[in-house]
Amino acid sequence: MLWSLIKILVFVAAVTALTYGAAQLGQMSGGAQITFSGIELSLSPLEVAFGLVALVVLIWVLFRMLGLIGAIISFLTGDETAISRYFTRNRERRGFEALSEGMMALASGEGHLAMAKAAKAERYLERPELTNLLTAQAAEMAGDRRKAEETYKRLLEDDRTRFVGIRGIMKQKLGDGDTDVALKLAEKALQIKPKHEETQDILLRLQSEKGDWAGARATLDAKLKAGYLPRDVHKRRDAVLALSEAKDVLDDGSSIEKREAAIEANRLSPDLIPAACMAARSYIANGNGRYATRILTKAWTAQPHPDLAAVFAEIEPKETPQARLKRFRTLTKIHSENPETRMLLAELNIAAEDFPEAQRALGDLVTTEPTARNLTIMAAIERGQGADDAVVRGWLAKALTASRGPQWICDKCHHIHANWVPVCANCASFDTLSWQTPPAGEMAMPAGTEMLPLIVGKLPAPMSEPELEVAKDGEILAPEPEK
Repeated sequence: MLWSLIKILVFVAAVTALTYGAAQLGQMSGGAQITFSGIELSLSPLEVAFGLVALVVLIWVLFRMLGLIGAIISFLTGDETAISRYFTRNRERRGFEALSEGMMALASGEGHLAMAKAAKAERYLERPELTNLLTAQAAEMAGDRRKAEETYKRLLEDDRTRFVGIRGIMKQKLGDGDTDVALKLAEKALQIKPKHEETQDILLRLQSEKGDWAGARATLDAKLKAGYLPRDVHKRRDAVLALSEAKDVLDDGSSIEKREAAIEANRLSPDLIPAACMAARSYIANGNGRYATRILTKAWTAQPHPDLAAVFAEIEPKETPQARLKRFRTLTKIHSENPETRMLLAELNIAAEDFPEAQRALGDLVTTEPTARNLTIMAAIERGQGADDAVVRGWLAKALTASRGPQWICDKCHHIHANWVPVCANCASFDTLSWQTPPAGEMAMPAGTEMLPLIVGKLPAPMSEPELEVAKDGEILAPEPEK
């Protein structure tokens, strides 16, 4: 505002000065006389002043005209001039308008229109680093894969656009299922931009699918350094990769390095059940059962699992059932109310032929959380206690239609796996398997399945706790089957 006021004051002062000067020139006497070819002109001082101003303006206009003529001659001869710059700016304006319209068409899903606008922008701008990317993406949207690939290859020629070209071709190869070439392109792209998160994820997935566990661990470290992965998640996934790297640890001729890798996987994530099993087997192979017991106990504390119990049994494979039952107290006293612990204890007592104790350990699982496993255990208990075949068949028939209990399920696609794997066999997701009970299936069972236990044999009514306590000579008598 102050500057505007100053400009107004200067303008008023200038007008006042010119008015005052004109008035003074008008009051002055004398003047100038000009004689030219017999013509004599008498000019007053004011007229002389205006004449001088007009002469200066005329000379300025003459020089500008000469400059314009020179610019036209230079333009015609190909030199850069104000005229050429004008036309250049006009072309750039049209080119950027076409580029903007092409981007809007691409965002709107109009692939063919975007390609046409990209071609127009390229004709006006002649800047391939701007137009080639739009052309390639528009060609992909329009379904012209050949045009898109050619354009991506042109992007490889410029250092500024090489990463974009590699990434575009890599995605095309992934779409074609050519994972070998895509893997090499992902490695090259990551060399150019080591902190590009999407490329890191693609490379990690491809390396995991190919079984390049060492390379995958290096990529995982790069994600940690770039700040894209929390440290606890990195530690868990690094353990999964270390476990996968040492999966053949117990094969004949396995090196010390592989055995150490198995132990490292367990050290990185003690609650990773497959890692605990592999590390424990490594110690068992070396005759170090004490360390194996320590690892399995720690993993069981985190989550009871039948695989842990199986490896725990391998520590002393030739022991008697009674000795095994005693040694397994190290596990069974932990999470004693957990269904897995109760079923394990029931199985151990069945092996020791203590069927009443096995039934006490199993408790009411067959009614509160019936699964194929605990119903089968109940059938074995009934058989051991001398129950009629019809009763045993009844429990087995019920087990056929019961839930299988916890399984390895992918958290992303809910695909069920028989064994733990680092990469989901269905959706190729990395480290997404967890031990959980699948939701009840919606698929209808064949008609009449629910009648199967009644056809093959009737189930006895579950015994109450007081009835379980009433045992004669350490045995519980099985109820008489109905005639």
